[in-house]
Amino acid sequence: MIERNKADILGCRVDRVTLEEGIAHIKSLVGRGRPAQVITLNAEIIYQAQNNSDLKAIINQADLVTPDGIGIVWGGRRLGYEFKERVTGIDLLSRLCREAPVEGWKIYLLGSAPGVAEKAGQCLVNDFPGLQICGSHHGYFNNDDIPAIISEIRQAAPHILFVSLGAPKQEEWISKYKEQLGVPVSVGVGGSLDVVAGLKQRAPRWVIRLNLEWLYRLMSEPSRIRRQMALPKFAVLIIKSKYNKGLSPRK
Repeated sequence: MIERNKADILGCRVDRVTLEEGIAHIKSLVGRGRPAQVITLNAEIIYQAQNNSDLKAIINQADLVTPDGIGIVWGGRRLGYEFKERVTGIDLLSRLCREAPVEGWKIYLLGSAPGVAEKAGQCLVNDFPGLQICGSHHGYFNNDDIPAIISEIRQAAPHILFVSLGAPKQEEWISKYKEQLGVPVSVGVGGSLDVVAGLKQRAPRWVIRLNLEWLYRLMSEPSRIRRQMALPKFAVLIIKSKYNKGLSPRK
């Protein structure tokens, strides 16, 4: 197994990995073959975990937790941890799909509205020749549907399962069912399938480089304002935690 540097951000473990280091670790998890969970963590999820011990336990028990979101990078640095870069769900999805034909991996897509996962799969196959999408299913299912979905995924036998149910639902779902699914690696990727399928646009590269993707998403989807109200509250908790630990302020 790959040794990983870890940060403790408000009681949640985050692995201080680059994208390439995250990909290398996932390769080792696929090779291991036992069900593993990868979480792409942002500040909103950490804030929710402050009042949700079950969610915090899921985060801390995951096999890999990447810093998805500038809030994680900022918060970690304020607490004295060095993060080299963000490792987002959509970047992981793209890189893993690029690696999959070389490694011989099969991919399954779960989530988003009916038809979206299927369209995303078609787009990924076009982008990455030789990619095997062994199945897909929308995310608009109820509890009665879950046994059939699990059976379908088990029969498809993917090496990697991408779950796009929104956070923290996707993290909770993977944690609950990963042993039954038997998939070597399950990754929560938020709204990535909508972006891959062309239903939503990701921020331009210059916006991403300036770490303003959160603002672009808010301007594109004003309804996110309620969710993003967690960000200033998260920042306050980081500052309190920093000074409670006696860390010197950074300029």
